Amino acid sequence: MVTDVTDWLLDADPAIRWQVRRDLTDDTREQVAAERTRVAEEGWGARLLGLQGEDGQWGGGSYTPKWTSTTYTLLLLRQLGIDPDDERMRAATGRVAEGAVIRGDRLFFDYATEVCRTGMALALGSYFLADVDGLSQPEYLLERQRDDGGWNCQVSSPRSSFHTTISVLEALAEYEVAVGGDTTLEEARTRAHEYLLERRLMYSMSTGELINSRWQLMSFPPRWPYDILRGLDYLREAGVGPDPRCEEAIEVVRSKQLKDGTWPLQNRHAGKVHFEMEEGSGKPSRWNTLRALRTLRWYDD
Repeated sequence: MVTDVTDWLLDADPAIRWQVRRDLTDDTREQVAAERTRVAEEGWGARLLGLQGEDGQWGGGSYTPKWTSTTYTLLLLRQLGIDPDDERMRAATGRVAEGAVIRGDRLFFDYATEVCRTGMALALGSYFLADVDGLSQPEYLLERQRDDGGWNCQVSSPRSSFHTTISVLEALAEYEVAVGGDTTLEEARTRAHEYLLERRLMYSMSTGELINSRWQLMSFPPRWPYDILRGLDYLREAGVGPDPRCEEAIEVVRSKQLKDGTWPLQNRHAGKVHFEMEEGSGKPSRWNTLRALRTLRWYDD
């Protein structure tokens, strides 16, 4: 039984501890930074770095197998908040940039072919690379934004996709941080925020019905699928002010809280993993508790 949620969260891997100190406690920047350095030194972050192959890839491939490939391992390292300037991470990034290819001969961070995976590549390049000037993905993605404000990797579909849109939004936000702001990017992201908010983060515009009940489940890692906690956590991180159109999604998050003050892991996306970070479905999840608490703090404040 969890008696103090904050203490329970801090009794965890450095990847969780540093984000708790940044988002939930009154720790100084120096304390947060010191905790963050441990992500590459011990625990999950160090384990993932140790699994990189000599060819620069993880799992033997750039995008498959799920969830052990280079793309999804780097996405997870980004979610852990590993310092991209740590010398171990910088060395790993260098091996990817030099040796990992995608679709035959295209270098990993130069991918710009299909919208969803291009978004992932931009998010990773913006986060891990020291120089983002040569990235071609922003222009590619901006050209493919739809009239409704979203994106869809399925060109033939007449509608945008929540899955693709959240991937692109996370990427553009990361890129904007890397380049220090950009009016065109801000305008594109604002339009995409409206795409999510007009649909109250989970409903169809045409029918008003819940699009997918799985979006209400507490998942981590999110992988490529959208869910409402991922959408809310993005809006918080992107600096979007609390909007009443988030209220129903927020209430879903509130309703998932367990009696001991934690939130559970409700869903795991099927596929091979490097290792499990948390116990099985239904058990208290430090990741989901952290994400739920900081999202509620953002909305309630």
